[in-house]
Amino acid sequence: MSEKTRVAVLGASGRMGATTCAAVESAEDLELAARVGRGDDVTTSVRESGVQVAVDFSVPDATEANVHALIDAGVHAVVGTTGWTAASRGRVAEHLAEANAGREQPLGVLIAPNFGLSAVLVMRFAAQAARYFESAEIVELHHPDKVDAPSGTARHTAAAIAAARADAGLGPMPDATASGHDARGADVDGVRVHAVRLRGLVAHEEVLLGNPGEQLVIRQDSFDRVSFMPGVLLAVRRVPSRPGLTVGLEHVLDLG
Repeated sequence: MSEKTRVAVLGASGRMGATTCAAVESAEDLELAARVGRGDDVTTSVRESGVQVAVDFSVPDATEANVHALIDAGVHAVVGTTGWTAASRGRVAEHLAEANAGREQPLGVLIAPNFGLSAVLVMRFAAQAARYFESAEIVELHHPDKVDAPSGTARHTAAAIAAARADAGLGPMPDATASGHDARGADVDGVRVHAVRLRGLVAHEEVLLGNPGEQLVIRQDSFDRVSFMPGVLLAVRRVPSRPGLTVGLEHVLDLG
């Protein structure tokens, strides 16, 4: 039997972290070598446990510093914490380039706005459809304990829709709203995103695309955090073979 990959989970006491710990422990080819919680030193924890891959489900205020610490410790990172910006991703990409210079086994970091396979497919389908529709809007629905809005998944979906529309030469979407702009949701690259926070929800996204006389609705629902685990484990297994920064789980799926 081949040697198991040693994995650390950052944010191990949180809901996603605890679920990830259980998933890693259940995987025959992985070993949960470290649970890193709030107040634990990331560098010390991963070095003392000899992990090869770390999964970060901490909090937005800590995640970038965690990733830089993991790179310095020579550990691959899979990141599900939201709150990333183009600037923070750029700093990680630059750090990776410096760290990988001359390394025999270069490091990889995979940041995924969503690990749910259904969510990744919604993002892909929405981008494919966007060039054929005059209008597109997004409604994302989550539990009220979520700290960011719009969600990282919704922002990623909106950016993909906007890029597809730009590639197709489409202009701004029609919107004659003259008052009550706050009710129109956030503007993400010209795509309106509406965030709902409601007790009883977990993670849900709906993309609405419209033309005169027709509408296409693409929706996914995650009812339990275990739905994210196949994607998390896939990322853990694939990130060592992807040097540098990868943004989005779709890049490790065979989507053509």
